[in-house]
Amino acid sequence: MGIYSHFVLPHLLNAAMGTKPIRYQRKKVVPRAEGRVLEVGFGAGHNLPFYDASKVSHIWALEPASEMRARAAERVAASPIPLEFLDLPGEQIPLDDESADTILITYTLCTIPDVTAALGQMRRVLKPEGRMIFCEHGEAPDESVRTWQRRLTPAWKVIGGGCHVGRAIPRLIDQGGFRIEDIETMYLPGTPRFAGFNYWGSAAKR
Repeated sequence: MGIYSHFVLPHLLNAAMGTKPIRYQRKKVVPRAEGRVLEVGFGAGHNLPFYDASKVSHIWALEPASEMRARAAERVAASPIPLEFLDLPGEQIPLDDESADTILITYTLCTIPDVTAALGQMRRVLKPEGRMIFCEHGEAPDESVRTWQRRLTPAWKVIGGGCHVGRAIPRLIDQGGFRIEDIETMYLPGTPRFAGFNYWGSAAKR
């Protein structure tokens, strides 16, 4: 697992997170971010080109994997937005209470081990009037697809760096202390249905 997680997995994640359907989803949600932004699960920086630099003053890029931070270097260098890396996991966000205007999470909730604790930390650091912008894949609406999600998750977690393909995203967001303001869903074209049902929108603190 050491060789796989350090050399193979970062390459696979970088490729998967840069596919055309995923890029299109990023283009929908990332421009909604504004002010001081905490991006949880920054990865290789695939969201950076889609930020509106006229609206964003600072990005805290939370990414515990050094391999992914290294892969982000070129995108970070090309971005005009001041950026600061945070190398702790989502359950341990090292920011003051109510310090972020926007929380941005894209394809991240599937991999966080204690996702409820991480969402609690996001709620803690978000300003009262702030917004969480999200785009995640998760539990499908069709029972036949959900059956395959349950069957494949144990193996997929090993292959995909802890990815749970069938997490109930709206329920998790609610349990984390947020109120969903708007949400859209669909199966992404060109992706396997068991891993391709997407939720995206915004939420506010309850």
